[in-house]
Amino acid sequence: MARTTSLIVTVIGCFAVAVWAARDGKPDTQKVFFKGNLHTHSLWSDGDDFPEMIADWYKSHDYDFLALTEHNVMATGEKWVDAATNKTREDAVTKCTKRFGADWLEKRTVKDRPQVRLKTLAQVREKLDTPGKFLLVAGEEITHKFGRLPVHMNAINLGSTIKPADGGSVAETITVNARQVAEQKIKSGREIITFLNHPNFGWGVNADDMTTAEELKFFEVYNGHPGTNQNGDKDRPGCERLWDLVVTRRIKANRRAPLLGLATDDAHNYHINSIKSPTPGRGWVMVRATSLEPEALMKAMASGDFYASTGVTLENLNYAKKVLGLKIKAEPEVTYTTTFHATLKDAGPDGIGLVVSTVTGSDVAYEFKGNELYVRAKVTSTKKHPNPSFADEVECAWTQPIRP
Repeated sequence: MARTTSLIVTVIGCFAVAVWAARDGKPDTQKVFFKGNLHTHSLWSDGDDFPEMIADWYKSHDYDFLALTEHNVMATGEKWVDAATNKTREDAVTKCTKRFGADWLEKRTVKDRPQVRLKTLAQVREKLDTPGKFLLVAGEEITHKFGRLPVHMNAINLGSTIKPADGGSVAETITVNARQVAEQKIKSGREIITFLNHPNFGWGVNADDMTTAEELKFFEVYNGHPGTNQNGDKDRPGCERLWDLVVTRRIKANRRAPLLGLATDDAHNYHINSIKSPTPGRGWVMVRATSLEPEALMKAMASGDFYASTGVTLENLNYAKKVLGLKIKAEPEVTYTTTFHATLKDAGPDGIGLVVSTVTGSDVAYEFKGNELYVRAKVTSTKKHPNPSFADEVECAWTQPIRP
């Protein structure tokens, strides 16, 4: 399991500020990093495998937590699916039976069609949750649109399903649905986070929309689905560029809402290994929390105490005395290049998110000069991603924007 112990991150004013915590000169060991994916689909919506098989995959691949985030539904109640729709479904039934035993799947026949009953989240948790080692978290992908523009948002640690609400624009659609989640959070007392999914999917959400939607505090800077236009095109910015644009505009407008970046899988397909399919193991978050429990994880993320990764692991991340430092867990024969991105106070439109420093190595730092609106770091390795979502993809990690 993923465990490192040297970072505390809080949110001060607008943006995440990493603070080195020490007791008698030693790092605070009360928190550790937990690895998790917060965007996954099963047969409860448009995934092609059983939720228990998906959870078992993540557990066996050293993830600490996983959220099942189905489209406008949660894995509760009764749902039956055909057992022999196609070869993929037949394979899914065969694999699940082999893994969990002949009596695990409840079966029936309706009008000569064999069917199986899906396990609920509670049943899967009972089977696979292991205290302190693996946790399933309730979630939903609130799937909506404004006109023809898709607007999808994930809500994590929900207690009940959120029905998508209409807004008068893309930004308002984001806002009204984020407010629905906030209302549930208040009424239930649960810690819940909401993030915008794949803004470039269908080119649904642009930088203006994200800037205007005050309630938007998190978004996917990386989404492993190959159809989400992760890197933009010749006319439209990629997700990292969107991040810099929105962070800069919010600071200049004196808006308090942070914008923190996640990496997720958005996995749908589990029986093939193809760059053209949304498969698991592409992107995740590393959340530094006091324990592997939903409330602790959500509180940590709400405070900005996490980073996004597609393979690079940080052993240490700290901000003290106007210096942002990173220690990378180095692998043999892999080179790491860290670029520090910033918008300077006097920058024009062409100066947003510029690379202000480039450092090679596993122990790197950036000293603030005093003229930055914010700084964020991106670590790029020379190691090819083992399961890429686009050509020539290499493993990376992203820290949250820091406002000095």
